[in-house]
Amino acid sequence: MRLDITPTVRTLLLLNVLIYVLQTQIPFLTDTFALYPFQSQYFKIFQPVTYMFLHGGVRHIFSNMLGLFFFGPMLERVWGPKRFLIFYLITGIGAGLLHNGIAYYELSQLQNDAYAYRENPTPEAFNRFLNNHAKGLYNEAVDFLDRFDEDPTNGQYIQESKEFVSDYYLGRLPYPTGLRILTVGASGAIFGILLAFGLLFPNTEIFLYFLFPIKAKYLVILYGLYELFGGLQQAPGDNVAHFAHLGGMLFGFILIKYWGIHRDKFY
Repeated sequence: MRLDITPTVRTLLLLNVLIYVLQTQIPFLTDTFALYPFQSQYFKIFQPVTYMFLHGGVRHIFSNMLGLFFFGPMLERVWGPKRFLIFYLITGIGAGLLHNGIAYYELSQLQNDAYAYRENPTPEAFNRFLNNHAKGLYNEAVDFLDRFDEDPTNGQYIQESKEFVSDYYLGRLPYPTGLRILTVGASGAIFGILLAFGLLFPNTEIFLYFLFPIKAKYLVILYGLYELFGGLQQAPGDNVAHFAHLGGMLFGFILIKYWGIHRDKFY
């Protein structure tokens, strides 16, 4: 596997590092050019492009640029600089759009369920709300659920459950009253590049963590399954945009099929 760097990969590496350095000195860059949810008053039409050149820390940018360094040059050599850059941008933009689209759907479902609960506050409905939207808080609410289940007409329990549902919903609104949610990083584009590498060079051995050899096609499958599991699990404290990663892979797959690129050309 050749590691000599190609022109577009070199430019992207330098650009990402330079912008990250500026980011650490000028907070305005993150506040303005990160990707906010569609419903947010901070969302701007250019953010699905600009967010992929920002990063959330040294480990974040290091891991992304390492992926670009290892997998990008071989793709640029077979595609050429122009096609490689188009692929990088489209997978990154697609990743952000899919991430935001799913977030929009989830917030809409949360809103509908919160309103429905306030209209019909029962222990069963509260239990359903926790399971659907707040699994991470379920264990903390077990004692309350038991008491509520034993006395479902208790006005205090009904009011407390309504307040919990309302606070939980308002706390997830992408407005100043809730979380100022934003997404940054080139991960979507990097996962698109990883997917393309696995399709075009499926039997190339990669040393996972520099120790364990694994063929590229299996690495792509493992990463895809991991991201799908992470996105569906929604573990408490997990701030990784799993569906953005999957979005990069999805748009990468679509683009490769659209271009009509076949892996047997690159064995």
